[in-house]
Amino acid sequence: MVHCYKKNGYNIILDVNSGTVHEVDDVAYDMIEAIKNKVGDDFALDQLSVQICEDIIHDILLKYSDMPDIDEAELKETMDDIVELINAEQLFSKDIFENMSIDFKKRQSVLKALCLHVAHDCNLSCTYCFAGEGEYHGPRGLMSYETGKRALDFLIENSSTRHNLEVDFFGGEPLMNWDVVKKLVAYGRAQEEKYNKKFRFTVTTNGVLLDDEIIDFCNREMGNVVLSLDGRKAVNDRMRSSRNGKGSYDLIVPKFKHFVEKRGDGEYYMRGTYTHYNTDFLQDILHMADLGFKELSIEPVVAPPEADYALREEDLPTILEQYDELAKEMLKREEEGRGFTFYHYMIDLEGGPCVVKRVSGCGVGTEYMAVTANGDLYPCHQFAGEEKYKLGNVFTGVDNQQACDEFKLCNVYAHPECKDCFAKMYCSGGCAANASHTTGSVTGVYQMGCEIHRCRIENALMMQVARTHREEDEI
Repeated sequence: MVHCYKKNGYNIILDVNSGTVHEVDDVAYDMIEAIKNKVGDDFALDQLSVQICEDIIHDILLKYSDMPDIDEAELKETMDDIVELINAEQLFSKDIFENMSIDFKKRQSVLKALCLHVAHDCNLSCTYCFAGEGEYHGPRGLMSYETGKRALDFLIENSSTRHNLEVDFFGGEPLMNWDVVKKLVAYGRAQEEKYNKKFRFTVTTNGVLLDDEIIDFCNREMGNVVLSLDGRKAVNDRMRSSRNGKGSYDLIVPKFKHFVEKRGDGEYYMRGTYTHYNTDFLQDILHMADLGFKELSIEPVVAPPEADYALREEDLPTILEQYDELAKEMLKREEEGRGFTFYHYMIDLEGGPCVVKRVSGCGVGTEYMAVTANGDLYPCHQFAGEEKYKLGNVFTGVDNQQACDEFKLCNVYAHPECKDCFAKMYCSGGCAANASHTTGSVTGVYQMGCEIHRCRIENALMMQVARTHREEDEI
């Protein structure tokens, strides 16, 4: 399968199955599109007959008849180059991964990560919070040290030979249970040598309780810290306010600036959410960048359609345009020496995720689970509190094997809608929680999310092409 598209002045060809990206001139672009139209995406090379090649060359000659420097000899040479790329499996390559997905249901669940809900409580009352003000539609509560300790033991016991393990302290607001977080980090570190494991701890915080002691601890122990901010003051405070309705921007932004300054080269990122009320979210991203934050992410809200802040179909053209303009602005700022990173535009064309990861995605319910404050296990934090998807408890183990088997099917080939999608190897079939909450099935497809993701992938690839051009110009 190949995907041909034009963006920001570049003609880009993505060979989906090999992941190869080609930037070509107008003639080669038209030829590749003509091959796709005449013989399809999946063909044996002998189907690209001499006659078909000659017909394509004839059509291209007619199209460029007003350009005397384009002649038949040049077009034959271009066609030869294209055939060479096909032979090298860098164009119209075969899908050799589909059969892998058949065996996914048979594989053993080997845990690599837990999301610990150390606080089912929050000091903010964010309008769009899927966790219902941190309570996950249940009683408020804080995770005890004993429950957290048992969760880490559960992760070690079910991680088989995996050496690197990940634990995200989550909520609600995890800093409301900070003493337990510190004790659990110490306990995890004490187990590393004993069990030949290495913990990578992260924390996600709204910043209200940040102080120097917490910042210094995070800088020593946390591999990454996620800081929640939606951008401009008015936008942030509309959705992210305290229970008395007071906005959080003025309180948290100075703390976030202080944190990032002290963190130095350590990993962090600002994580925002955009809604129907700020479909011009590019301004929120640039606002955060102008505040000095360089690692940025902003996600579309997933909300019940009746919510006033829910994204609507008519918002989509504006949203896609915002992503296009973001990519251009990022390239401009890079050249000016004031670039920043946007999470969804980070793409590695050389290495990147392994094939299994590309096919199966985040490992929801199989490699990754969430642990509630009382120790209950769920496939991920977005399913917490949904009785259907309760997998078990860290003290008694997994007892809902039916749900586990359902999540083993969460891969890109479980969705018929993904079959002909060029972005399938970059989203792995999308978020199971978003699919479940919008379609009722973890193997469903959240259509608006698909449109947004395809746009982001096109821009991310375009940016890589532009950077390659820039590097070549500098040589």
